[in-house]
Amino acid sequence: MSIFGSVTTAVSGLNAQSKAFSNLSNNIANSQTVGYKATSTSFQDYVTGEQDFSSAIGGNDTVQANTNQHNDMQGTVSASTNSLALAISGNGFFNVQEVSGNANSATPGFDTQQYYTRNGDFSQNAQGYLVNTSGAFLDGYQVDAQGQMSTRLAPIQIRDVAFRPTQSTTMTLSGAIGALGKTGQTNTSQATAYDGNGHAQPVTLNWTQNATDAQTGAQQWTVSNAANPADATTVRFDSSGKLLAVGDTTGSGATGSFSFKGSPQDMTVDLGTIGGDAGVTLAGVGGNVQNGLPMTTDSVTSGNYQGLAMRSDGSIMATFDNGQSQLVGKIPLATFANVNGLSPQDGQNYLATAASGAATQNAVGVGGAGALDTGSVEGSTTDLTNDLSQLIVAQQAYGANTKVVTTADQLMQTTIAMIQ
Repeated sequence: MSIFGSVTTAVSGLNAQSKAFSNLSNNIANSQTVGYKATSTSFQDYVTGEQDFSSAIGGNDTVQANTNQHNDMQGTVSASTNSLALAISGNGFFNVQEVSGNANSATPGFDTQQYYTRNGDFSQNAQGYLVNTSGAFLDGYQVDAQGQMSTRLAPIQIRDVAFRPTQSTTMTLSGAIGALGKTGQTNTSQATAYDGNGHAQPVTLNWTQNATDAQTGAQQWTVSNAANPADATTVRFDSSGKLLAVGDTTGSGATGSFSFKGSPQDMTVDLGTIGGDAGVTLAGVGGNVQNGLPMTTDSVTSGNYQGLAMRSDGSIMATFDNGQSQLVGKIPLATFANVNGLSPQDGQNYLATAASGAATQNAVGVGGAGALDTGSVEGSTTDLTNDLSQLIVAQQAYGANTKVVTTADQLMQTTIAMIQ
């Protein structure tokens, strides 16, 4: 190798150590950056030109520095004072987008480019979008006002959420369905029940008196689902108008109930306590009986929106002042065949590449996506102790390469002096 070749080799060493220094300084600078994935530097020998190693004539050796991604490294998960913060323990990434215009607009435009990040330090902006500390908008599947979840991945915007009545499981009837001393009586009981999406549906039960015991004065009735008369049971009242039996349920103090089968869903109809004064009864002789006796349900029908809560399965819940929480969105996690092939971008964002493979959307805990820790953030993977040590090594190697350049310069000066 010639003196000039030595200079070329030393300069390549300076460039390589500069790159290593840059990577190390970037790691150190981002040691407190949420979701940052530290990089490392590897060095590779290159031979330029034709080299005859037996005679050592011709050719120059150079070195090249390569930056290695370590996106598969898990950062330390720590608690955050931000209740909307999320940390991934596993291989998944959050799906995020960036705005193409004014981020504070009521209807911001979004870049069509899909980004991925591990920065889960999210908060709600003034427009109700979930945005992390780098300004990226969280994508997910949003639930509409009817309780239906979208299948389209889009920035999640949640504000002024209306409470959806909870699903009815029990209907309760109280009051006189008939009167003592009469025969051939009929009546109805009615309620508004709600399905799992909060949709209201009227429910009607038909009541028909079957017989009256002439000696005891006890009455037997049939209660049935108006939409399905075969869905029925018998109800007996004693001579004082109190419940005596509901179907096969007898015995003072037992709960008399009717198993309603049908739409909007199967429910229990609570008719009261056997032998008790509450629940469904018969009025005394000549007493007033209301036609169309109303039933109540256990549905919660109203509530004022208070805020959002994150769950470890990726659910975004709206909380209300009635103590209820309802699903308003779902967060998937993206996984890749080779996460270290992702292309790093500003703000801890990444782009999918041919090396990484396309993103696969997974539910939390599925397909290696990992688990979510709520109220937590994932710390930087920078190892300060190791990087500071490597920084010293890079500094020494850089100095050694400068020494090669100065020594080669001295040799050339000596050679020139020989001619003079």
